[in-house]
Amino acid sequence: MTDRPPLPPFTRESAIEKARLAEDGWNSRDPEKVSLAYTEDTYWRNRAEFLQGRQQVVEFLRRKWDRELDYRLIKELWAFHENRIAVRYAYEWHDDSFNWFRSYGNENWEYDEHGLMRRRFACINDLPIKEADRKFHWPLGRRLDDHPGLSELGM
Repeated sequence: MTDRPPLPPFTRESAIEKARLAEDGWNSRDPEKVSLAYTEDTYWRNRAEFLQGRQQVVEFLRRKWDRELDYRLIKELWAFHENRIAVRYAYEWHDDSFNWFRSYGNENWEYDEHGLMRRRFACINDLPIKEADRKFHWPLGRRLDDHPGLSELGM
């Protein structure tokens, strides 16, 4: 098995790095690539959907990014302890009718000794927004290093 640093137990710095790596992965919108950050038997609760294993994660992410277009995500560390990390996040996207949304959420993560996420619990709320009210402005893909994070954006 290949390690996915940083590994637990986490420090503040390594937890921040782990959260940014997760953000970068999700902003790639590549389900297969993203799934490799999770254990083979990973367990998720995402809103009211429950997933078990990488294949279900890949299928879920394909559905998600087929529906949530021009997806841009920012994650921010909230808390950490040993092999667990909590983040808050927001992402902006539009549907196929160009209705824009900002989705806010919190996630609790648990990692194995190899740095793979074993468990993920996500709570998410969607807020309809006008395109003019968008705050996440960078080319699709990884958030630019100089783009403000959630705290800097007053979120």
